[in-house]
Amino acid sequence: MKALVTGANGFLGSAIVRALRKRGDEVLAGTRRPAPELEQLGARVVQLDLSDREALRHAFKGVDCVFHVAAKTGVWGPRAEYVASNVTGTENVIAACEVRRVRKLVFTSSPSVCFGGADHVRASNDLPYPQRYLCAYPETKAQAEKLALSVNGRWGLATTALRPHLIFGPGDPHLIPRLLARARAGKLVRVGDGANEVTLCAVDNAAHAHLLAADALELGAPHAGRAYFIGQEEPVKLWPWIDALLARFELPPVRRSLSLRGAYALGAACETLWKLTGRASEPPLTRFVALQLGTSHSYDMTPARRDFGYRELVSTEATLDALVGTLARPSHD
Repeated sequence: MKALVTGANGFLGSAIVRALRKRGDEVLAGTRRPAPELEQLGARVVQLDLSDREALRHAFKGVDCVFHVAAKTGVWGPRAEYVASNVTGTENVIAACEVRRVRKLVFTSSPSVCFGGADHVRASNDLPYPQRYLCAYPETKAQAEKLALSVNGRWGLATTALRPHLIFGPGDPHLIPRLLARARAGKLVRVGDGANEVTLCAVDNAAHAHLLAADALELGAPHAGRAYFIGQEEPVKLWPWIDALLARFELPPVRRSLSLRGAYALGAACETLWKLTGRASEPPLTRFVALQLGTSHSYDMTPARRDFGYRELVSTEATLDALVGTLARPSHD
């Protein structure tokens, strides 16, 4: 298979490139900057801007499958930037697929496209999109996911969307390092009663799911035109899991707590203050983050297992062991 990966130098994108190259696929790695680390894997790096339709059309020539991973993430920032990257960028990717008659498109989505604030407990694929969103990222990702799925069956193109949740593992630039930084600064506060469960996703499992979905994707396939949650088979209790993680780094457990209602109100106040003062930095808490920290969001892997054979390759503990081994422990001088 000749595959093109957008966002190829990101955490998940680079894992997909590694997995493809490991089995010998020809890979075009779409990035916005030079990426010698991907060239060392044997991928051909193509510098791409999702706003440049002509560049996309040129890059997609002869490609069998596009993994569209690139996106603007985060919970704060001008909505227009999220629309430009996530919605317009996806429109441009789809347009290039049409021109070059690409046969397969695997779109990387997020469970947040279905999150309206209520608990998700072992939820399956039939969750509806919410009536409103609390920040631009999930809203624009939902729009992009709908676009990707809506073109399934056109021009001979088969599409599917995968929703990996809380991706972690060696090389993680966001989730675990930010968690540890907040813990070391004494800024971690438990939200809610601490009983909420969440699905995590090892980065190698997320990449593996993308390859499995692509390999089985064709017009009429069970997963064509549908979206799937991806993660570890078993969820974890979020706050006990965080405490266990902190213990590995000789950090104390989270002792301060705040009710979900209180955290939501504080997040709303922070958002208002940041907007009134025109601050560009991310607020210390938002309504979306408060709800993410205090509610359950766990997902059922049965549909992905049934429709394209997903099984986790690596366990939560093995991934955490590998991650901890790559992070420097704080010194105790």
